[in-house]
Amino acid sequence: MIQVLFLNDIAGTEILLILVFVLVFFGANSIPSIAKTMGRAIYQIKNASDDLKSEIKKSTGDIKKDLNLKELIKETEEDINLPMDQMMTDIEHTINYEPKKPKTNEKS
Repeated sequence: MIQVLFLNDIAGTEILLILVFVLVFFGANSIPSIAKTMGRAIYQIKNASDDLKSEIKKSTGDIKKDLNLKELIKETEEDINLPMDQMMTDIEHTINYEPKKPKTNEKS
């Protein structure tokens, strides 16, 4: 990933200029050891990056387990639904309420 970002900003002639610069200052004999050292460094950076990513994913999973969001949502819904159900029952009773007519003793 780092290599791709680095190479996107550098043109072909700039890479050639850098290679000539390395050849002049370090010589042809030391180029393989420099390349080997750079390869190791890039490999270590990649491994460290992968380790960091896996650690972040692991800790995110642990947080999700600790929170147990599904259970929390279910409990909250139950806490809200119980009073709402009672209120709806009360409203239905009020709407359907029929007062009792007093009994009259009609004797004719």
